[in-house]
Formats: sequence, structure tokens, C-alpha cells
Amino acid sequence: MSDACNSQERVKLVVFDMDSTLIDAETIDELAAVAGVGHKVAMITEMAMNGKLEYSQALNERVRLLKGLPVQKAQEALDRMPFMPGAHELVRFFKSRGYKTAMISGGFTLATERVGNALDMDHVVSNELIINNGCLTGEVTGPLTGRGNKELVLEGISREYGIEPEECIVIGDGANDICIFKRAGYAIAFNAKPILHQYADVVITKKNLEAVIPVIEALDV
Repeated sequence: MSDACNSQERVKLVVFDMDSTLIDAETIDELAAVAGVGHKVAMITEMAMNGKLEYSQALNERVRLLKGLPVQKAQEALDRMPFMPGAHELVRFFKSRGYKTAMISGGFTLATERVGNALDMDHVVSNELIINNGCLTGEVTGPLTGRGNKELVLEGISREYGIEPEECIVIGDGANDICIFKRAGYAIAFNAKPILHQYADVVITKKNLEAVIPVIEALDV
């Protein structure tokens, strides 16, 4: 949330989180369920999303618990994740108004490639699970493995279009979105953890992304 934004500014880019925003699931939790470590991972996830555990530490601890999970089982689980109600409609709405769309997710390519393609995203940035002999190794790599990395990615995508992060709209739900909420021109907390509310320009509690549409229409951007 930035003071630089007002209703007269031209916003060219909208940035989405994926887990619990564009999809009605948490990628890591779905993988944990099929790996039989659901309870352990859920506890770490909750601490991280509420800001009680440093992001990169939480990510590595959770991924480590997935070691040995066959990639085929992982892919099948992720392919079952449902889209958030209104996801397709909201993305189409933004595109109809000339926005570029980006999904910046701390999730994994096993999920983000499908979601990004289905929603016709212009940019998809996420992490990658390391695979060896058809199984997850318990390791992760990628541009979003550290705290605050989402902000760096936002800056990079913005530069491609010759705009500033302060001209962008962001939509997310968790503590790892705080860094981009602080930079963006307009920040929308969607069914978000309480810690994110204070950084948002608007908080939406209805579990349907179409609820964002009248908010954007009112901005007239």
C-alpha cells in the first residue's frame, strides 16, 4: 500500500498470489497430504503465513518433509487443486481493461505452470522442487525462496513495462505478500490472514474473486 497511488493514476499491471488467491488450496499442504506429513506441514504453514516464522526457513522446513514423494503422485495432487471461484472472470476483466497480468507465487512450477496457462497469465514466477530418480529430494530452488523476494520480482516485471511498482495493483492473502503490498499502488487483501490487513487498501472477505471487480471499477483505472 503506497501513498503514491490515487484514483487518477494509470495502473498497467496487476499481480496475483496463487495459493488461496487464484486457487482454493495451498500447494504445500496438498503435497504434504499425499506425503503423509500434512499435520506437520500445516503447523509450519500457519506460523509462516501469520508472520511468526521467517519465510525462507518455513519453506525449507516444509519442503524437506516432502523428501521421497514420487513426482507423479505430487503432480496428480496438484492437478486436482480447484481454482478460486471468480478467478477466470477476474483475470478476463483485467485483461479487457488493458492490464498485463502476473502471478508471483512462492509455490512450485508443478502447480504454477498449469494455473498460469489456464488463466493466460502474461508472467508467472515461482520456485521449483528438485527431482531425482522420479522423486522429490526435499530441496527447492528459485527466485522466491527468500524473504522479500516477491518485491524484487515485482520491481523486475514493472521495469519491463517502464512503470513503477507504485503503479501496480496486487492481490494476495498472506504474510509473504507484505513486501509487495507496501510497494504497490493499490493492495487488495483477499480472504487474508489478519497480519496482512493493515497493509491493504481494501480487505475482501467474500470467497469469490469477482468481488474485486466493483472495487477496481470504483477506482476508474
